[in-house]
This record gives sequence, C-alpha cells and structure tokens, in this order.
Amino acid sequence: MPLLRRLADRYRRPADRRFGVRLLGAAAVTALAAVPFGLLVVLVETKWRPLHRVDAGAAGRLNRIALDHPAWTRALRVLSDHVWDPVTLRIAVAVLTCWLLYRRAWRLAVWSGVTAVAGGVVGLLVKLVVERARPAFADPVAHAPGYSFPSGHAMTALTSIAVILLALLPFVPRAWRPVCWTLGTVSVLGVGFTRVALGVHWFSDVVGGWLLGLAVVAATAWAFRGWRTDTGHSGEALTDGLEPELTGPHPEPDPDESRPVTP
Repeated sequence: MPLLRRLADRYRRPADRRFGVRLLGAAAVTALAAVPFGLLVVLVETKWRPLHRVDAGAAGRLNRIALDHPAWTRALRVLSDHVWDPVTLRIAVAVLTCWLLYRRAWRLAVWSGVTAVAGGVVGLLVKLVVERARPAFADPVAHAPGYSFPSGHAMTALTSIAVILLALLPFVPRAWRPVCWTLGTVSVLGVGFTRVALGVHWFSDVVGGWLLGLAVVAATAWAFRGWRTDTGHSGEALTDGLEPELTGPHPEPDPDESRPVTP
C-alpha cells in the first residue's frame, strides 16, 4: 500500500528511527515505573492510617450527599458514564489520530496513538498488580466492575484531553488557549470528582490515575520533542502545541529538504 511504503521510507531516516525508539523506550519506562508505583501505593494504603481516614471520610460524606440528592447523582452519572466515559474519550482520540493521518502529520498521529494505548496498558497493569477493592456501602448509588486503583476514568481523561489539547492548540488563537487549558483542567478534575462522589473509587485512586496519566503523556511528549530537536525544530513552548506547523499545508516537512546543501 502507498501509505505503508511512505511510512517505511520515512522510518529509514535516522531522526525517524530515533523517534520510534524514543516512543517505545518512553512507553517501556513508564510501564516499568507503574509497577513499583502501584506497589508503593498499596503499601501506603494498607499501613498509613491518615490516607485511609481521608479516603474513608471523603467516600462516606459524598455517599450521604448522593443519597440525599438523587437529581444531582443522576447528573453525575450522565457525566461519568457518557460525557467523560473512557470509551467516549478514546473514540475522540481515535478520530483525532485518523484526522492527523489524513493531514499527513504521520509522527504526531503515531504519538497520539501510542500515548492512548500506553495509558490503557499501564493502567490495566497497575490494576492487576495492586488488586485494590472498590469502596463498599450499605446503600450504594453506583456500581463499577474490576479493581479500584488507579481510576481508569481519571487516567483516560488526563491522557485523552492532553493529547487533544497538545495536538490541536496550533489551531486555537493565543487569546483562547488559556480557555482551552481551563476547560481541559476542569474536565479532568470533574471526572475524578464524579468517580469519588458516585462511590466507585477512593480519592487516592483518582490521584493515582492522574499521576500515571501525567507520567505517560510526559514520557511520550518528551520522545516527540526529542525528534523535533533532531530535525532542527526546537524551542517551542507546549502552549503552542507539540507541532505548531500543523496549521500549514505541510505539517511535517521533509527534514532532509530543510538542511542546507554543503558543497
């Protein structure tokens, strides 16, 4: 297929090979770091009583509020199960990745897909290692399957919203970029709040999901910016997006063509 041949040709370039190695290395390092992190959190959760009191206190108070305000609880469930559901966010990232391929932003599309997949794999790995039980109430307002730590909703929200923002910021006027960051931050915090308020996660589950999601995005973004440095594109702030050239007709110009020809 022409697309596969084009990608294979690009991968033969040294800068692109280093980009691929960086992506795989960043994903591997993040995955390895997730296991001891999960074990550490288990140790803290089981032996450090102040954290247990915070978790239990927040869960108990929010469960009572949810029982006393059923309309408010229904609104939280709509947000958690539909608007901010991991499936919804992953579909959004998948659509973005396909659009980036259509725009011929090959490397940014790879970064988007790898970040989303790495986040899901790392989160599942830590859940299986930690095996933490979810909160249990005499009168629950919601149920969720699987283990509790880390919150998959919280982790997916952070990774997905970060991918969307870092990819699409070049299309947003500078005056509106703080609004985008604010909306993204509110969404990430809102996801965490709904999971604790509905009684399906402990507070520390949500914090763990945020931290792991941030680690994944930071690692893969570092790999992408390393490729840009290798090809002479450096110095841009993250507030401009990962690839500011995305708005132009050639979002990823041939790095060989940008180099001066030496006699």
